[in-house]
Amino acid sequence: MRKGMVDVPTEDGVADSYLVVPDGGGPGVLLFMDAFGLRPRIEEMAERIAARGYAVLAPNLLYRGGRAPQFDLADLGDPDKRGALFGQIMPLIAALTPETIVRDAAKYIDFLAAQDGVEAGPVVITGYCMGGTNALRVIEALPDRVKAIASFHGGRLATDQPDSPHLAVGSITGEVYFGHADNDHSMSAEQIKTLEAALDEAGVTYRSELYEGAEHGFTMSDTAAHNAAAEQRHWENLFALLERTR
Repeated sequence: MRKGMVDVPTEDGVADSYLVVPDGGGPGVLLFMDAFGLRPRIEEMAERIAARGYAVLAPNLLYRGGRAPQFDLADLGDPDKRGALFGQIMPLIAALTPETIVRDAAKYIDFLAAQDGVEAGPVVITGYCMGGTNALRVIEALPDRVKAIASFHGGRLATDQPDSPHLAVGSITGEVYFGHADNDHSMSAEQIKTLEAALDEAGVTYRSELYEGAEHGFTMSDTAAHNAAAEQRHWENLFALLERTR
């Protein structure tokens, strides 16, 4: 397995990223991180996917704010101190507009496709929290380059704003999977219904599931929101999607 940090050139700079290519190569997968950034946990997840025979690129989506690590994550496991951390992170997330993430994603796909051992063809994106939301935006904007996405505890997938992600699902030609947290202020039961109704109306191939008892961020073992059972369920569903769309 070949793994390590790489620099991905974009229109706005350079995105520091983690690349893992298994022995013998494999299809391309982008891993879109959560708000806490590119860190050992994200690298572990990329390596676990690569161990199944996929070439994985995990870009620092917030690279405009500097190279990772951008924040002191020592208290990430303390729910009482997460608020202060979000105060540092939110300006960077707010700067990541729908147009920006799609522009960046095209460069990530170009870079991954050019690596030795990466099979030609469209990629799959697995995204977490904000990464799940951005994965949906990318498959909507680049349906010929993204064959499937998995969004886990993605937030604000259906809002009352004119640029809400659910409004553009009609352009999707691939498969999408959503693993929603049961206790998630950023994706309520009503928002889930709105998203599913839009997907149904557009005829999109999808699965949308509620992970009962799980909080927003349940896949991340280095945070206070981690839920071991929900994380395991996420791996099962992610690997099933990857196999279906290989």
